[in-house]
Amino acid sequence: MRKSLISFYMVLSTVFLMAGGDLSPIEPVESAKVCHEDLTYLEQDVNLMWQDQRYTDAEDGAYARTRNSGKAGTWNHAKSYCRSLYYAGYSDWRLPTSDELQHVHRIEGQVFTHFRDKDFWTSTPTTEGKYYVVYPADAYIYKRKRSETNFIRCVRCTGMGEETN
Repeated sequence: MRKSLISFYMVLSTVFLMAGGDLSPIEPVESAKVCHEDLTYLEQDVNLMWQDQRYTDAEDGAYARTRNSGKAGTWNHAKSYCRSLYYAGYSDWRLPTSDELQHVHRIEGQVFTHFRDKDFWTSTPTTEGKYYVVYPADAYIYKRKRSETNFIRCVRCTGMGEETN
């Protein structure tokens, strides 16, 4: 029994050393980089700051399955999401109007780092209890039922002389 115990410890020690084991004290690691920064797009000509946050698999799934999750969901979810959003150091986010969302998507090139080629909710009502969505590829508006699922991008007004992130 004693021989097997000694053999076990010798094998364990050898494996530990071969695996790069080191018994010296651990040195502190420099501050880690942020994996997902709070990005924004500042549209200076109209004093608007846009949320530019990556979309998750859960949000893509919610869009595809008519569910609510983060930056995808029904109109009521979208309104609530923007109203309660704390992002990039600000808490005064809101759902954009159709004019605002069309304007930002008419800018030449892709201004957002994180985007989806699907409809995005606006706060602008249409007839029959529907709301406008904007399709980013053509910046056109379309009517959608409030119970449908679309993507969400929140916006906030910037003040004159306000510092932005």
